[in-house]
Amino acid sequence: AWQNRPLSSVYPIVYLDCIVVKVRQDKQIINKAIYLALGINLNGKKELLGMWLSENEGAKFWLGVLTELQNRGVQDILIACVDGLKGFPDAINTVYPNAQVQLCIVHMVRYSMKFVPWTDKKAIAADLKAIYGADTLEIAEANLEHFDEVWGDKYPHVIKSWRNNWEGLTVFFGYPKD
Repeated sequence: AWQNRPLSSVYPIVYLDCIVVKVRQDKQIINKAIYLALGINLNGKKELLGMWLSENEGAKFWLGVLTELQNRGVQDILIACVDGLKGFPDAINTVYPNAQVQLCIVHMVRYSMKFVPWTDKKAIAADLKAIYGADTLEIAEANLEHFDEVWGDKYPHVIKSWRNNWEGLTVFFGYPKD
C-alpha cells in the first residue's frame, strides 16, 4: 500500500502537523487525531509521506511516526516545519539529529493575537508581520526590538513568547526566499 512504500532518502522540507476530527465510534461522536507528514522532495514536489490515526496529539506518538519514516528510507530531513507542541523538536532531533526545526509562524501569530483586544489587533498584526516578513534576520531582530518598545509593556506575554521561541521561528532566514 502507498502508506508502506519506500521513501526518498532526503527531504529538504517536511511539514508535520496533526488535525483533530470528530468521528462516530460506537454510536458516539469522539475526537481523533490525524497525524500528517508532507514532504517536499529534491525536485520540489509535494509528497504525502503518511497519515496516522491516534486518540490525541503528543510528541511520543510523533517519535513513532518519525521512526517509521526512517524505517521507510528517510535518512535526512533538512527542515521540519511544526507547531509549538511541547517536546516535538526533541522528538525530531532524536531521529534526525541534523534537522533544523522551524516553528509555524501562523500558529505563533494566532497564539499572540489571543491576548490582544480587537482595538489593537490590526496594529499588532502589522508589527508582527514586519518581524516574520523581514528580508533578513538582522531586520527581523530590529523589528522585534521595535515591537518590544511599542508593545512590550502592554503585552509582555506576547514579546516573551516570541523571544523564547526566536531560534525556532527564524530558521527560514538562513535560506533564500525562493
